[in-house]
Amino acid sequence: MNRLSISQIIASLAMLFLATGSTLLMGAPLWAIALPVLAGIAVLLITAQGTPLEPVPPSPAEQAANIADHPDFADLMEAITDPLMLIERGRIVRANRAAQRLLGAHIEGEDARIAIRHPAAAERLASLAPMSEAMMLDLVGLGTRDQRWQMRIAPLGAEGDIRRLVHLADHSGAYAAEKMRVDFVANASHELRTPLAGILGFIETLGDPDLGRDNDTRQRFLKIMDGEARRMQRLIDDLISLSRIEAEKYRAPDSPVDLGSLAAEVVGVFRTSHGERGREVELDVTPGLPEVAGDRPQLSQLLHNLIGNSVKYGKAGTPIRVSLAAGPSGMTRLMVADEGEGIGLDHLPRLTERFYRVDSGRSRAVGGTGLGLAIVKHIVERHRGRLDITSTPGKGTTITVLLPPMPLEEKMSASRL
Repeated sequence: MNRLSISQIIASLAMLFLATGSTLLMGAPLWAIALPVLAGIAVLLITAQGTPLEPVPPSPAEQAANIADHPDFADLMEAITDPLMLIERGRIVRANRAAQRLLGAHIEGEDARIAIRHPAAAERLASLAPMSEAMMLDLVGLGTRDQRWQMRIAPLGAEGDIRRLVHLADHSGAYAAEKMRVDFVANASHELRTPLAGILGFIETLGDPDLGRDNDTRQRFLKIMDGEARRMQRLIDDLISLSRIEAEKYRAPDSPVDLGSLAAEVVGVFRTSHGERGREVELDVTPGLPEVAGDRPQLSQLLHNLIGNSVKYGKAGTPIRVSLAAGPSGMTRLMVADEGEGIGLDHLPRLTERFYRVDSGRSRAVGGTGLGLAIVKHIVERHRGRLDITSTPGKGTTITVLLPPMPLEEKMSASRL
């Protein structure tokens, strides 16, 4: 027997009741139509047995209950620039391109503990225990040895699915900045504490009635105290200068500066104030160089620091060559070269770090603060230039600075002011 659908049953009942009503209106007795009506209802009930109900379409909420199965879920993962992975029962089922670049293109389908080889993460990733809320873990060593990551593990879907969404955020920059700040405070404190301790010790010694009457001892101590005090003053001046340059690093200088005349001015100062060594500074300027967009006091400080380093660390009796010439893309190339002991390759990447010294004892002996090249680097960055340091042990060091020219429209605007 063919079974009727719900719509067919409803239509049949409607026709039966309509026919019954019409018969009553025509005056037929009730008992005459009762038997046919009951028979019709019985037939409908028999044929309707086992009629399947039409499926009710799922609601939007039910459709979105498992977002991981949504066709747009993969695109959503790719929209996140950080490494992102979907883990189900300890296995990586999906990973965006950032995660594949970090951990390898083969990680999909792999055990999460093998893909992310970290003891702190392995237990959390392999756990099948239900999670009520997300958790955070700090990881070191993913990607490169020094990279710092924060891993966030969050439950996804129904509790029985045991799915985890794993997000990795690179905190290496923030960690490096914090470490730099801590190191800077520690180094600055040390650099100030050392001369201050010496000054206090000599003051205490001079307070002794017996030593205080010895004029030679007093003069010798006063000379040392004066040197230590001036060293502290240079350090504080450099710290203040570095702070000012960093405060202006996002505001590009816009004043036209004739670098040739400025270099001649600075070289003249060294030739007159640094004795025989100062007279060994040579200057070579290519004529017709364009003006650079710069901050004149900062560029003067840059030249003083670069030439001063060559005067301190170059070999006596050898020339210090300062040259200005045309560089690539219309830039001006400044080079300061000396013939000194040179610097090893392992030291070159760290020369512009604050307080970094190749030879701490020698640096302090010649009055260095350990901030000269750090100041140079920040000045070059503010001027949107490039800095390069090359050195050969036993032959000398060359520092090259490339500075962009003054844009024509800015030069015209400056001339009208």
